[in-house]
Amino acid sequence: MPLSGPAWVQQFPTSTSVDDLVEPFRTNVQRFLSALSAAGATVSIADTLRPQQRLDLMYYSYRVAHSGLDPAQVPAIPDVDIQWVHSDDQGNPDPAASTAAAAQMVAAYGIVFQPALQSLHALGQAIDMDISWAGELTIANADGSTAVISTAPASGQNPALQQVGATYGVFKLLTDPPHWSSTGH
Repeated sequence: MPLSGPAWVQQFPTSTSVDDLVEPFRTNVQRFLSALSAAGATVSIADTLRPQQRLDLMYYSYRVAHSGLDPAQVPAIPDVDIQWVHSDDQGNPDPAASTAAAAQMVAAYGIVFQPALQSLHALGQAIDMDISWAGELTIANADGSTAVISTAPASGQNPALQQVGATYGVFKLLTDPPHWSSTGH
């Protein structure tokens, strides 16, 4: 059974395609992205659909590395043949090596916040994207009315842009800078 470590990050890749989102969220995101593009904003999509196995690996690597979860207590993950417990030269459990391998996974995933075990990403109802623009942003709301955003920040963290996104049914999770979803969670 392969040991935990950064090589696992390449397994169960996350999609960056809007086409992998489910309806009606897919169409809502496409319309919002079109409005952003027409307004001159720059959008970089990091994640859309994320396989449950990837969520599990992210969640448990973080818990082992940062929350003191005993690697021997990580439950089996369907379709993932991973060994969380590393051993020393005598074959005894090596907690420091196990924790270090989990920390390497966390770093390789680029995890900043404790991941959720259940996520709208696994359901195709979330997108992680960075949004930016220069100067004033004049953007269409879903109903065709215009919003002019002249306040900082010039990013997805801007409350006025978040209100525009909401008109499209794309809601910002305030505590996670790139995360937008069908519910705001």
